Amino acid sequence: MGKPTGFMEFIRENPPKASVRKRIKHFKEFEMLPSNRRLTTQAARCMDCGVPFCNWGCNVKNLIPEFNEYVYQGQWRAAYGALQSTNNFPEITGRICPAPCEASCCAGLVEEPVSIRMLEKAIIEKAFAEGWVKPNDPALATGVKIAVIGSGPAGLAAAQQLNLAGHDVTVFEKNEVIGGLMSLGIPDFKLEQEIVERRVKLLEQEGIKFKVNSHVGKNLKVKKVLKDFDYVCLTGGSEKPRDLPIPGRKLKGIHFALDFLFQQNRRNANWDFKGPEITAKDKRVVVIGGGDTGSDCVGTSIRQGAKSVTQIEILPMPPRKRKENNPWPEWPQIMRTSSSQEEGCKRDFAVVSQEFVGQKKVDTIKCVRVKWSKPDAEGRSNMTVIPESEFELKADLVLLAMGFVHPVHEGMLTDFGVDLDQRGNVATDNYRTSVEKIFAAGDMAHGQSLVVRAINSGREMAKVLDKVIKGYSHLS
Repeated sequence: MGKPTGFMEFIRENPPKASVRKRIKHFKEFEMLPSNRRLTTQAARCMDCGVPFCNWGCNVKNLIPEFNEYVYQGQWRAAYGALQSTNNFPEITGRICPAPCEASCCAGLVEEPVSIRMLEKAIIEKAFAEGWVKPNDPALATGVKIAVIGSGPAGLAAAQQLNLAGHDVTVFEKNEVIGGLMSLGIPDFKLEQEIVERRVKLLEQEGIKFKVNSHVGKNLKVKKVLKDFDYVCLTGGSEKPRDLPIPGRKLKGIHFALDFLFQQNRRNANWDFKGPEITAKDKRVVVIGGGDTGSDCVGTSIRQGAKSVTQIEILPMPPRKRKENNPWPEWPQIMRTSSSQEEGCKRDFAVVSQEFVGQKKVDTIKCVRVKWSKPDAEGRSNMTVIPESEFELKADLVLLAMGFVHPVHEGMLTDFGVDLDQRGNVATDNYRTSVEKIFAAGDMAHGQSLVVRAINSGREMAKVLDKVIKGYSHLS
């Protein structure tokens, strides 16, 4: 809870950040934590609201009032106990989660919400510093062998929970490092690789086995996986990027966002990468897509030394404040500026790219402005082109960051023979696929979403599978 009157006595404090001038010179994390005294003050802002809607907003159902109360009382170890009871990787969510819990905070109705994400990060980092984070001892071994395919947040959460239940778990990862997009897709200035590695070492100590460079459906046959394991969990994510098939798409200098981000993360870690180098240095960069991945491209381009960075979005500019049809405690559909966008980026909204122009290499993007109608009763809007609104953007590097449509079907999913839903994701019924003894969770099953949702999905799948095996489950 904190202090019942704390939200009236203390103002919200956000995590302190290094200045733009300093942080764009490197790829290290730049968001810091305030002193314990100031953290205690922030925890005090959690009020006795009666119904903690922050729990409703949190995908893993973190015990937020509880750990806020413990921090307020100076009981940091107890705060860690409350936090880790629902969240396998709070050091990850405490860094990269957009904090829907804060959008649902009751204090946010009258003042600013509690700084929940900052407190979450502070708790887990203090727990690591004090040596409280230790490997979880699994239950008595069942002898049941489970393959988890994909080492992103859903896969790692599922692996940890299944191992805790006593099962023999092996995680297969197609890349050279464990962590999925957490290791390769999220820039180091938001989530440093060593943070993921620290957690993976703990999971190894718990008895989980990891196999890297093991691409099921390519260099590792599906038949062998089915032969060697009693159950299979598909947690490979949603990695089929949304393309932009307009004239000039095959010109050089046009790349998917993740190809660009993967290279830089590999560069930071001194890992090799295949294909031609993609760099923003001294280039006019245009990022197409206004989401988190697009923002990551902006921050990475600036650090690489881009001449200019422009980010365009097909949707209209969001309002500054909530609209009446977007009430609390729903996620507020409002204008936001990411830390990367703060660093020097021109943003433009309601823009559609019509053609890439250049000689062998992209030089210009022909664009047009559009207008969106008011949403109908089902929330759908129509887009119309504004007459005589054509304009051009100069570009030496174009990064496509328009999201992901569904998992990659070729190879693993085709070979396993699992059914797909209408959106192209793996079809599931309570995490069970159409194929006996094969389960699926995370973005591979429900589409592109938040890391915190993937963690919860992995946990829930583990509980279902554990019950299938034993007839009951003690997993939370």
